[in-house]
Amino acid sequence: MLNKYARAFFTALFTPIARLLLRLGVSPDVVTVVGTVGVTFGALYFYPRGELWWGTLFITAFVFTDLVDGTMARMSRRTSSWGAFLDSTLDRVGDAAVFGGLILYFTGRGDHDLNAGLALACLILGFVVSYAKARAESLGFTCDVGIAERADRLVATLVTTGFVGLFLPTWVLTAVLALLALASLITVLQRIVTVRIQALTRPIGS
Repeated sequence: MLNKYARAFFTALFTPIARLLLRLGVSPDVVTVVGTVGVTFGALYFYPRGELWWGTLFITAFVFTDLVDGTMARMSRRTSSWGAFLDSTLDRVGDAAVFGGLILYFTGRGDHDLNAGLALACLILGFVVSYAKARAESLGFTCDVGIAERADRLVATLVTTGFVGLFLPTWVLTAVLALLALASLITVLQRIVTVRIQALTRPIGS
């Protein structure tokens, strides 16, 4: 949902930055790597220390590089399978760092076993959601269904975590993590069913 309605707006917003970086000779791949390093550092440094608000601000600043590098690639006509592979792979690293940071916080200073378990469920199911699509497409199936896209999961987690770090009670994050875990599970099942239906209608041997 967020990909559909917000990507065009943020792409236009960051186009001047993408243009400037290209003029400076910066590669889209470098932006991708720097963004991932920033997200990973922010999540694993700030979150375990209980600095949820500042950690979220730090992470958010680097999350937007995911739009900048894509815009740079299109503007420079350097889109490639390698760039798409690198971007998707490092997205998984960033996602793991965010939920991993929350797990470290809730098993440490946050002292909340339920939230730690829910964050772990979101991490695992998020990976399965991505893997299901990638594996299905590698086998020639179409697998674009699902109610919990990566952008939706990430934005919901970051916004809630940030405001819990300011004034919201912890149970709000508990509810959001539970809903995200459920939505991710439903998405996995949707993709399994979708591929199964396609497999049943595919001629044997193809």
